[in-house]
Amino acid sequence: MRKSLIGILAVTGLTLAACGGSDSASDTTAAAGGSGNECTTGKTLAEGTLTIGTGNPAFSPWVENDAPESGEGFEAAVAYAVATAMGFDNANVAWVRTSFDEAVQPGAKNFDFNLQQYSITEERKQTVSFSDPYYSTNQAIVGYADSAAVGATTVEALKELKFGVQSGTTSLQFLVDNIAPTTEPYVYDDNAAAKAALEAKQIDAIVVDLPTALYISAVEIEGSTVIGQFPASDGMAPDQFGLVFDLDNPLVDCVNVALQSIKDSGELATIEQTWLSENISAPVISLG
Repeated sequence: MRKSLIGILAVTGLTLAACGGSDSASDTTAAAGGSGNECTTGKTLAEGTLTIGTGNPAFSPWVENDAPESGEGFEAAVAYAVATAMGFDNANVAWVRTSFDEAVQPGAKNFDFNLQQYSITEERKQTVSFSDPYYSTNQAIVGYADSAAVGATTVEALKELKFGVQSGTTSLQFLVDNIAPTTEPYVYDDNAAAKAALEAKQIDAIVVDLPTALYISAVEIEGSTVIGQFPASDGMAPDQFGLVFDLDNPLVDCVNVALQSIKDSGELATIEQTWLSENISAPVISLG
């Protein structure tokens, strides 16, 4: 059974006052009709409703069939698990769509939180707030199975490739900082455009997070393969995904309590196993 809010607060060091309530047990009671709890009162865009942002479109394995309201796909399932832990019924969850860049730019948001594989970075923290991490992953490269780079074990074997990558992502920064290809990478507005360029063989490879790479090679682009992944053990920290909020949004504390709850209960691990189980091995490429 999921821990009580008071128990989670004790573990995390938060107080109910930090979440906007008192320290009485009654404050853990969800609002009528599954419309939040004491911690969320007055902190959502629409009282009694949790508004969640995702991509337009949103792709597997993060959201299945571009339908986040189904709860299918890793991030859709995480969103509903967090909502439930904060006392919201599914009927009181609303979805909105944004571009990747739009959600992390300064300014008022049309969502309470947004999730579309946003890596937590110090630069982004200047304009938005993040939750605690809900997933960690490595960067990976996808290309065709007949690529000369297949079997590469170091970045030196990758430098001559023509790369494509989504703008504004840590994948782009990783490519520039760690692979430093001899040809300037092709930068696209979204992964869909990068995948289309790879299918048309306008580029040799794309850089994405590992779960996306596995899905692309297994389902989306026939004849493609995961050329390799770059593990954190190479002295590089893994990408950690966090939920995105308007800067200094007080709802962050409530969401972090909910995240801790689903981590402690094992629910988050079950969701990960369901939607992101790695059934395809990915070769390791050393940065050294």
